[in-house]
Order: sequence, then structure tokens, then C-alpha cells
Amino acid sequence: MDKLSALTMFVATAEHGSFSRAAEQLGKTPSALTKAVGHLESELGTRLFERTTRRMALTEAGHIYLEGARQALMQLQLAGEEVDQLQHELRGSLRLTAPPSFGPAFLNEVCCRFMVEHPQVRLEVDLNDAFVDLIDGGYDLALRDGPTDLPGLIARPLTENRILLCASPAYLQRKGMDVSLENYEQHDWLVFRHPLLNRHFWWVRLGEERIRLQQPAPRLASDNYDFLLACALRGQGLQFLPQWSAAPYLERGELVRLLPDYLLEPDAFGPWVHILYLAHRRRTRKVRVFIEMLEGYMRERGIS
Repeated sequence: MDKLSALTMFVATAEHGSFSRAAEQLGKTPSALTKAVGHLESELGTRLFERTTRRMALTEAGHIYLEGARQALMQLQLAGEEVDQLQHELRGSLRLTAPPSFGPAFLNEVCCRFMVEHPQVRLEVDLNDAFVDLIDGGYDLALRDGPTDLPGLIARPLTENRILLCASPAYLQRKGMDVSLENYEQHDWLVFRHPLLNRHFWWVRLGEERIRLQQPAPRLASDNYDFLLACALRGQGLQFLPQWSAAPYLERGELVRLLPDYLLEPDAFGPWVHILYLAHRRRTRKVRVFIEMLEGYMRERGIS
């Protein structure tokens, strides 16, 4: 019997817990699946399932073999995709997840460019702040700031998480006063609320010096970063912004950087934005091409 077919039928049987349900899903007969599993058991010299009249369950050997079979089938599928895409355009689907603020900052543009250059690839982009499991969610890659020491994931730095203090020229003209560490509490503040961020004070750095600043009462607080940014652009106050978000507005003069010698510590978000992907996906060409386009765009913008 064809080994690949036997492995496919074994994995389906284990996942469905039944020869009949697995057979229905694969479009085969239950007897064909029974024969395939029996062939594997004879080859291994051990039982993969414990069977009774009421139920069937994997043996200890079955659990071990299932993990290996899944990996083997996945690697064969990936290899097939790679060979196909060496000869043809990129195709298939690419699923990624990222925080909502990454969309307007750079991900919108990168995804649109990718779709133009690779029209046979279907993109699925989930924008949310939840730190989702790439395997459970079926994602090819994720963009995240914050913790990256997760098992089975490769974390590739994308851009430094440099936090700048910014305001619009309209706000500075209306307020009629400069910004300093002596008078910062007299300004209108737009403050991002997040469970990982301290609500009482900030840490800023001036060279090697670390300075603790008491947070003033905000004029506007929100858990939505892009809402606050829109208000900052409309002249409603000061806001701490990551450079990857502030860069185009600073370049166009819509925002002004204040206290340029000082940097806010990124707190729990960490010093880098990372691209996260599973180790076995690193050689997948569509993943590699998307990452290269993303990195190229960040270099083009001067924020790599």
C-alpha cells in the first residue's frame, strides 16, 4: 500500500476518532481505512489504536506516531508548494495577524503591494491585540511587539520600538508654550490605555540617565491607539508615538517631535517589533517573499 495514503488515512482516523467519519471526510470506504491502519501496525509491530465495540483511542505508540505522521505530511505539502512555486507564480493563501495600529502605519501599503505583485495569493489579515497561537489560529506569520520567547517560534526583528513625544503644529500654536520636563503637566495629554502599560508614571531616558515622570491627568484617554492619533493630528494634545507610526506625519510636517533628546521606554511592549513565524515555515517561498517586501518597505521609509 502507498505509504503516503496510509499515513493520511491514519491521521484522519485519529483526528475523527472513527473509521467511518474519517472515511466520509476522505471520500473512501471504512474498510480501506481499516486496512491502511492495519498495514501500518503490521509494519511497526505494535498497535496504534485500542479498539472496543464502543470506542477507539490512540495507544501510547499511536500518539507518538501521530505527531511524526502529521509532521511528515506537512513537510511533504510544503515541499510540494515550494516545487510548484519555483515553476509558477506564487499562489495559495497567506494568513497573518498583527495589532490594529500596524495597519495604517505600514501593513496596509505592504499588503496592497504584495497583492499587486502576486495576484494568485489570497491574503487573510487579522488585526487584533490578542497574542494568538500561530498553530491554533492557522497563521503563517505574526507581527508583534512584546514577549517573543515562545516555544517553536522564530522571532525576526523588524523595526526598533522607539517612542517619541509628538504634537501637531496647530496644538503648539494654540497652547502658546513650549514643552519641558518642568511644565509638561500643564499640557493637554492624549494617553493610550493598555493592560500592560503603567497608568501612574513613565520612564524616559536622556542618554544613560533614567528619569521617572509622574503621569498627568489626561485630557483624553483611550484603549484605541488610532483614535488617539487622529485626535493628535487634529491638534488636541501631546501623544507618545512609536517612530514606525509617527514617521510619515513627521516627514509631512503634520506632527512635530518634542524633547528630541528624550526617549520614552517602551515598557512591556519591548524594544523591538518582531516578525514571528513557525520554524517549519521559514523556507516557504510566499512567507519569505512577504517578509522581504515588508522589510524593504520599512527600509524605504527609513524606519527599519
